[in-house]
Amino acid sequence: MRPQIVLFGDSITQQSFGSAGWGAALADAYCRKADVLLRGYGGYNTRWALFLLHHIFPLDNSNPPVATTIFFGANDAALFGRTSERQHVPVEEYGDNLKIMRLSPTMLVVLITPPPVDEDGRMEYAKSLYGEKAMKLPERTNEMTGVYARQCIETAKDLGVPFIDLWSKMQETEGWQKKFLSDGLHLTEEGNAVVHKEVVEVFSVAGLSSEEMPYDFPHHSQIDAKNPEKTFQQQQCLARPL
Repeated sequence: MRPQIVLFGDSITQQSFGSAGWGAALADAYCRKADVLLRGYGGYNTRWALFLLHHIFPLDNSNPPVATTIFFGANDAALFGRTSERQHVPVEEYGDNLKIMRLSPTMLVVLITPPPVDEDGRMEYAKSLYGEKAMKLPERTNEMTGVYARQCIETAKDLGVPFIDLWSKMQETEGWQKKFLSDGLHLTEEGNAVVHKEVVEVFSVAGLSSEEMPYDFPHHSQIDAKNPEKTFQQQQCLARPL
């Protein structure tokens, strides 16, 4: 049975299997070596995500995933009193919720901070959708999102698990607002590439490099064309073909 890698998060994870998405790139990197499972839920915050935990990670699972990315915070950081306030979760609760999501000591858990927010980009996007009826103030700010990013990092350190400081990493690049973000919040192709690179690096350090993982079944070049059964018996693939 192939190992499983779960991508758990909000819309930034949900969209990761789209064209040039970071999740799709991971699935390609681990092709025939691990199954990358997408569990992204657009609009969700950590409070709502807790209701999904035991559906995604059953307690009686004898073969839990080898790794999971937990990528929440963009919605938790929505400002109270603005248009997306229903998604707001206080930062202390956000940290507590992340701690609850570490369900198995044998599973590699990687916490990813929310990306930075381009407030002008959010306003432009709202105007493109709603015209004059668009919000007058951004529903998220980069400053407040940074507070949640720091809470994510602090939580990871408390738990002793790796983290990716996406909020800081992206802002190291000049023009990050348009280069990495399509609407002030969600990722462009270049933004997805940043996430993919960071996740791959963390997985590799943790001993889950795709290059070092074996194929689930023999490479075609290893199959004895005259006696294929011998090859698959050696690989303990004992079921005969139909």
